[in-house]
Amino acid sequence: MKPAAPPGLRTSGKALWSSVVDEFDLVQHERTQLVQAARLADLLDDLADVVAREGVTITDPKSGASVPHPCVVELRQQRITLARLLAALRVPDAEDARPQRRAGVRGTYRPRGSR
Repeated sequence: MKPAAPPGLRTSGKALWSSVVDEFDLVQHERTQLVQAARLADLLDDLADVVAREGVTITDPKSGASVPHPCVVELRQQRITLARLLAALRVPDAEDARPQRRAGVRGTYRPRGSR
């Protein structure tokens, strides 16, 4: 049975949720990651709306200089976070049905004493 989308998700979050749960069976920790990714997708929409409304730069009140809007910086950081959450889910892309390799920074994990 496909799990229902968590309450409070909006358009992008619901779309992300559905695109994953329609295709894959997730265990609990993967569902938790997906919930966070879906909420983050909605937050990215909110940040993009602020930037579209207010522009990519603001005037610094102290120096009078034009500086990047704080939402532009946050948008970039949250996009990186979303990419990492989605990569951690190891969902295969549409063109390649093979899941991503499950290797750690130092290689694959092995039981102790098996070296």
